Amino acid sequence: MAYIELNNVTLDLPIFDVQGRSLKKQVLRMGRRNRIAEGNDGVIVVRALDNVNLRFERGDRVGLIGHNGAGKSTLLRAMAGIYPPTAGTLARDGKVVPLLDIGLGMDENSTGMQNIRLRGLLLGMSDSEIREKQRDIAEFCELGDYLDLPIRTYSSGMKVRLAFAVSTAVDAEILLLDEVMGVGDASFMHKAEARLADLHSRAEIVVLAMHSNSEIRKVCNKVLWMERGSVRAFGPTEEIVSAYEAATA
Repeated sequence: MAYIELNNVTLDLPIFDVQGRSLKKQVLRMGRRNRIAEGNDGVIVVRALDNVNLRFERGDRVGLIGHNGAGKSTLLRAMAGIYPPTAGTLARDGKVVPLLDIGLGMDENSTGMQNIRLRGLLLGMSDSEIREKQRDIAEFCELGDYLDLPIRTYSSGMKVRLAFAVSTAVDAEILLLDEVMGVGDASFMHKAEARLADLHSRAEIVVLAMHSNSEIRKVCNKVLWMERGSVRAFGPTEEIVSAYEAATA
């Protein structure tokens, strides 16, 4: 049975491009509640997650809310295994599919069909699985003969549609999403929303970050309120969203 469990997870991210004593002092003065500090080696570090304790289990549809910089995207990346914790432990069981940057792994000089395979492999799909789903992906993105051309010839919207089609074809037990973006005109958006809903239904656990509280109310049964890298509140959707709206009104 799929699960994600975080025990006292803390994550410090180094900032390597802060050079010069005056600039370093300025950055350190910007730190609030000691979230920005200087490490023993002189490198500036930002405490992106601070002592986070959570457990997500099968059936959880969790929405992440909080201001920009609250730690939502960082938490998703930590759960995806992109950022290892500085302290604490993070355990998970089940196939994790992070849809955090749907264009990641796309090669501008390769054709659309070649990029279906590249992106599919990056998402953990096998060659046989990619071949099985290739026709469905091609039909869904509606790019036709353009799939035989290098994607450097595509518009930005065409690239996003191709990446979205591949990303949402994967089978996930744990699905992590960060702000699903627009993928085309109104008719294609309707298709995309239906496809995303199907992807949600097939996953055992879904954790997503979005700025639309109305959408979170529709698709989530739990909400995690992040603030300054810490958990402010976690519980039933309406209870937490209402408290957040009251606090930020």
